[in-house]
Amino acid sequence: MRTSSNPVFRRLPRQEGVGGYANFGSGVAGAGQFGQQQQQQPHGQYPPQQYGEAPQYQAPQATRSMTIDDVVTKTGITLAVLAVSAVISYALTNANTSLAPAFVIGGGLIGLVLVLVATFGNKMDNPALVLSYAVAEGFFLGALSFMFTNIEFGGAGGSALIGQAVLGTFGVFAGMLVVYKTGAIRVTPRFTRMIVGALIGVVVLALGNLVASFFIDGGLGLRDGGPIAIIFSLVCIAIAAFSFLLDFDAADQLIRAQAPEKAAWGVAFGLTITLVWLYVEILRLLSYFQND
Repeated sequence: MRTSSNPVFRRLPRQEGVGGYANFGSGVAGAGQFGQQQQQQPHGQYPPQQYGEAPQYQAPQATRSMTIDDVVTKTGITLAVLAVSAVISYALTNANTSLAPAFVIGGGLIGLVLVLVATFGNKMDNPALVLSYAVAEGFFLGALSFMFTNIEFGGAGGSALIGQAVLGTFGVFAGMLVVYKTGAIRVTPRFTRMIVGALIGVVVLALGNLVASFFIDGGLGLRDGGPIAIIFSLVCIAIAAFSFLLDFDAADQLIRAQAPEKAAWGVAFGLTITLVWLYVEILRLLSYFQND
């Protein structure tokens, strides 16, 4: 399987051997549990049964493999929770503007912590964790959208700017899905390395700009709305868009490897992370032009 730029996809279980997917399907299903039960049964004693009948054993239930419908359903649920949380956050900040910074900082930090827990704790397919991330990021995006469009925080454009950013985000998502399905751009190991390298580069530049902003007004100029900031946002949008190709390919590989149904939550998690990043970058870019 090719490596995705999204850390969530990289931590999903991979197929081991020919017989199954990770720890699923490697041998007869339920064989380990059955052997343990037989070892615990005292010698010479068997479950009660009528004379002449064969021993009765309950057939183990096989784990259903993940399908594209599972991916669509879980991703839709995650995005719906995120959207509802974002609307609530926007309404609350609109009623009390002092809540906006708290929601942005709190939601962003909680979302980051949940991503780290999911990635390094190997819990990316946990529905509760995925939906908790959706709630946290919803409050983050709702408050951030309000700040980008509210004059009090130096924003402009109103709710129309948010609508444009949402349409742009899903437009890019749909476009890259078509590109992947048609094979216009093939996801090769070299392509993957290029995207991962570019992703690391923009993260380092963003962190460097943040540190520099503590000492220099405007930092390195990557977020001040100038020409360099516009170019940097365009680069980020392009990398996020191409990251979808890696995410689609990783999800496709999981389906072909007959990953368990629960793995669809991990796919939804990874796609949501990329969508959130893309939306923020598009919203930021549009705000630059509104301020001009």
